[in-house]
Amino acid sequence: MAALVSPQTFESCKQAAGIAGNIFAFGLFVSPIPTFRRIIRNQSTEQFSGIPYVYALLNCLICAWYGCPFISYDNLLVTTVNSVGAVFQLSYIIIYITHAEKQKKFKMSGLLLAVFGLFAVIAIGSLLVTDLEIRHLIIGFLSCATLISMFASPLSVMNIVIQTKSVEFMPFYLSLSTFLMSTSFLLYGVFNFDPFIYVPNGIGTILGIAQLVLYFYYNNQSKQESREPLIESAA
Repeated sequence: MAALVSPQTFESCKQAAGIAGNIFAFGLFVSPIPTFRRIIRNQSTEQFSGIPYVYALLNCLICAWYGCPFISYDNLLVTTVNSVGAVFQLSYIIIYITHAEKQKKFKMSGLLLAVFGLFAVIAIGSLLVTDLEIRHLIIGFLSCATLISMFASPLSVMNIVIQTKSVEFMPFYLSLSTFLMSTSFLLYGVFNFDPFIYVPNGIGTILGIAQLVLYFYYNNQSKQESREPLIESAA
């Protein structure tokens, strides 16, 4: 394939896929806004957990670091999308801490400091590795592992959908954004010959498709059931 397609075409396709991935990722980043509007309005975090946002922040920081030129080659669009994601996640965490009760406030503050501490260790430790290939492999495996675990996190929600036969807890636009972003970065990784990008995003694409299939199946099933008469005629 590489012999049939010019390097310029590969580069253009890679950049297009990366830009599309950045755009579609924005849908993921803004999806928690309704939740945090509710937190601000009610001045309480209620039963919402802030841990997923802490984990998402760590994931964004590691992946943004992987995209830097001194870690991997020509992956700047990976750094841009994850840098924006890190800003969103940090904003959500700050809002959560501000409106949380005392016990949750201390817990989330501790977790946030732990994330920054762990990232500092990873960043400084990787720079101390003088062999560029080993440095690339270490951060690559870390970013790949965090991405796969992030994409796998909706599996519990998918299980709830199957058990309840309701898509209430799996918003359509969130699933669609996940699929589109994963597919874009899958192509980006393929065009850049980077398995640390196309492998986790390939898994994300498959899981995104699975979420969409579940959504349409149970959404259509709910609609069919709602059209059935509540009381059958005795005639």
